[in-house]
Amino acid sequence: MTNKSHRSFICGIKGKYLTKNEISFLKKYKPWGIILFSRNINSINQTKELTNSIKKIFKNKNYPIMIDEEGGRVSRLRKFIDNSIFSAEYFGNLFKKDKKKFNIYYNVYVKQITYLLKLLGININTVPVLDLKRKNFHKIVDDRSFSSNKKIVSTMGDICINHFHKNNVATVIKHIPGHGLAKVDSHKNLPKINKNEDYLVKNDFYTFKNKKALIAMTGHLLFQKIDPQNNATHSKKIISLIRNKIKFKNLILTDDLSMKALKDKLDVRVKKSFLAGCNLALHCNGNLSEMVTVAQNSPKLDKFVTKKTSQLIKIIG
Repeated sequence: MTNKSHRSFICGIKGKYLTKNEISFLKKYKPWGIILFSRNINSINQTKELTNSIKKIFKNKNYPIMIDEEGGRVSRLRKFIDNSIFSAEYFGNLFKKDKKKFNIYYNVYVKQITYLLKLLGININTVPVLDLKRKNFHKIVDDRSFSSNKKIVSTMGDICINHFHKNNVATVIKHIPGHGLAKVDSHKNLPKINKNEDYLVKNDFYTFKNKKALIAMTGHLLFQKIDPQNNATHSKKIISLIRNKIKFKNLILTDDLSMKALKDKLDVRVKKSFLAGCNLALHCNGNLSEMVTVAQNSPKLDKFVTKKTSQLIKIIG
């Protein structure tokens, strides 16, 4: 069990094995979890060794280890499987065309992915993407979305979460409260969205309602009509809207705080996330000095995070 001496952040690591400095860092700062990327994954045995070495530090076989394995363009497991055709859009189209065939295919797909993730020692996958697909908007969402139809996205989101949970892998809905209207890539710039709250609640926010995932990842997005000063990750208004209108009652995780959409210094980015009401901070690039900054500005786990973590462990344990 991740205990109270842990801190409320998730970080990446640099390479395929833990360095001495990273081991010291993990022992000292005790992140809530770790996220893996392609740079950390070379072979099945090497990845198992890596996840085991992380779990050993915390003496916890259920220590949270996360990955982005969406299929399609976003696949970190390319070294062992070619998932490139299985994008969210692929399954969305199949769902529309032939529900029976979709159910069979999707069931097999999730079984295979969860089998592989568990074999590798990974227990959280950052799916489903619940952003609405839009024509003429930035390609950052595009085929990562199930559909441009909000009801299909919502239904398929539920199916995805249920399938992964049934196979003992926890899920992360993203990018709350909705990335579909972005005209730029938030890895590089801050997207500004000009629709009013009423429109957003009926459309982009709709797909995130009533979801059983225990974690939601924010999008670094500026909703100008709701909070012109702060992007969603740093906006008390948006976070309270996620709590009260979308009614998401579980853990809110920031998107990667090293993304270029954010302009403040890193320590300020971290502090602002917690002040706005996020529960966990995410930092992905594996840069150790930045990780120290994130760790030092992330609080110890509070009662809420500890309680939600226990619920998550029940899914993955």
